[in-house]
Amino acid sequence: MPDKLDALLERLKAHQRTLILAMAQHDGMPAGSALRQVAELENVIAAVEAVAAEEADRAQRH
Repeated sequence: MPDKLDALLERLKAHQRTLILAMAQHDGMPAGSALRQVAELENVIAAVEAVAAEEADRAQRH
């Protein structure tokens, strides 16, 4: 399970980088919308990191 969570986390981070680059390259892009997406990704990344840490702790205990 941790491998799947790590892969998901990497995909989320890559998507976040893509959004940030798009914001930087397109001045006409609605900033509120793009920034909201980045903030949402930050929340999802934090949640996945927390689950991955819990799974790693659980695996070490067993």
